[in-house]
Amino acid sequence: MKPVVHIVDDDKSYRTATARLLSAHGLKVEAHESGDQFLARLSACEPGCVLLDLQMPGQSGLQIQRRLRELAPLLPVVFLTGEGDIKASVEAMKAGAKDFLEKSSTTAALMEAIDRALIQYERQRAGHDRLQAQRALVAGLSPREAEVFRFLIRGRLNKQIAFALGISERTVKVHRHQVMEKLAVHSLAEAVSIAANIGLIDQDTASPAG
Repeated sequence: MKPVVHIVDDDKSYRTATARLLSAHGLKVEAHESGDQFLARLSACEPGCVLLDLQMPGQSGLQIQRRLRELAPLLPVVFLTGEGDIKASVEAMKAGAKDFLEKSSTTAALMEAIDRALIQYERQRAGHDRLQAQRALVAGLSPREAEVFRFLIRGRLNKQIAFALGISERTVKVHRHQVMEKLAVHSLAEAVSIAANIGLIDQDTASPAG
């Protein structure tokens, strides 16, 4: 799916001119006349990045940015303003805005900002998809396999797991093999990495053994 550049600006002439400019550069564009309208359509919007006007009727750009952090945290925001506003730009960047441009910026500057935002979006989406896939793999473990997995990622030896669970070491080895198969990993270090990624263990203190 090709990412979409969403232009959110109450200035119709700027919105239309920018949409034409970006389309001419091969980008897929959707224009929204207000932040409220954009939020109302957000669930149906295709992901990509947002060019967000700072000053608009209704909710301001900064208010829309805060709502997007809750509703669509992977969506990068590039702020646009008609006038330089240092305080607002600092606030926007602290809140995670990718860039802050004046509307008088050159086409090259605008295109570079959009490129950076779309690259960020693709990286974040890939990371998000990878994390969801890892969570699904762990969720596919049986209750006993999940117990063995939790001991393994904390560096427990097979005999220690067997004692803790009241099962034979041979049975632990069978469950351990099943865990590795279901997680599609070839080493305990890879399994620990998955556990750290999904928050089952502190990555800095992970110390696989056995």
